[in-house]
Amino acid sequence: MFPETRMRRLRRGKIKDMVRRTTLTVDDLIYPLFIEEGSSEKKEVESMPGVFRWPLSMCEEAVSEAVDLGIPAVLLFGIPEHKDSIGSSSYGDEDIIQESVRRIKNKFGDKIIVITDLCMCEYTDHGHCGIIDEEKREVDNDKTIPILGKIAVSHAEAGADIIAPSAMMDGMIQEIRAALDDSGFSDIPIMSYSAKYSSCYYGPFRDAADSGFSFGDRSGYQMDPANLEEAVRETELDIFEGADMVMVKPGMPYLDVLYRISTEFEMPTAVYQVSGEYAMLKAAAMNGWLDERKAFFEAAISFKRAGADMIITYYAKELAEMIKNNFKY
Repeated sequence: MFPETRMRRLRRGKIKDMVRRTTLTVDDLIYPLFIEEGSSEKKEVESMPGVFRWPLSMCEEAVSEAVDLGIPAVLLFGIPEHKDSIGSSSYGDEDIIQESVRRIKNKFGDKIIVITDLCMCEYTDHGHCGIIDEEKREVDNDKTIPILGKIAVSHAEAGADIIAPSAMMDGMIQEIRAALDDSGFSDIPIMSYSAKYSSCYYGPFRDAADSGFSFGDRSGYQMDPANLEEAVRETELDIFEGADMVMVKPGMPYLDVLYRISTEFEMPTAVYQVSGEYAMLKAAAMNGWLDERKAFFEAAISFKRAGADMIITYYAKELAEMIKNNFKY
């Protein structure tokens, strides 16, 4: 009891650093990138200041910044010129992601891990994550998952190091694992978006990837924000079907989910600080309401404290620079 017990004894100078229980390193970071087909210059995303859509011709330049900072991995999203109802620009040998992966691996080899987001929403003209049952006006789960397997194989053939399925279709991990194994890619790991919630925080991403939906919403296949146990069950199923890594998305509003998933399954666990989280912190900082660097650093520490092994964030480059310069909160 006070005055014998004084918690402030451990909050001074180097003592504070020595007893810190949670640390952030550059190796924790994954940098997401948007690669746009048919463009000749990079374009800033209006709702995500500091984030760009990079043309294919500049994808190596975009990745070089991450490599120079020691960031271990990038997560690629493709924006095709052509979209149709079946997402046919998602699995061709010369489509945007496949060509981006080849260019990046040819340039950097093992200096960077290339993770490819696997979904159809960026490639369909209706903006949903699979094949539409026109009569029911909803995504047909069972017709979609074979296409996801086909896309996964095309990414692996191009040289992707990790496949990250985000479509939230039942049975998709089993389908993708079988497709990869049958095609000779049994060593390619799967990072599943296991607990992906139907969240309003994805809004700016849809601006960045031109993936807004033309009807309805995605609540029929993405998770209800009110449910925790459902996330546990989703994750358990994905692990059973062959996921090597799991993910919680979004991040800050779902720290309880992240903690539960990381402690219950003890699997390599990623968290995605999504576009809306990035945008709101940026906007507050630009208005002088928050210290930008402290706000993003504090958010990243919260992810690590809740159990994340990997943090996907659009602020990865800035965080890497802060860590390298021994930033002190």
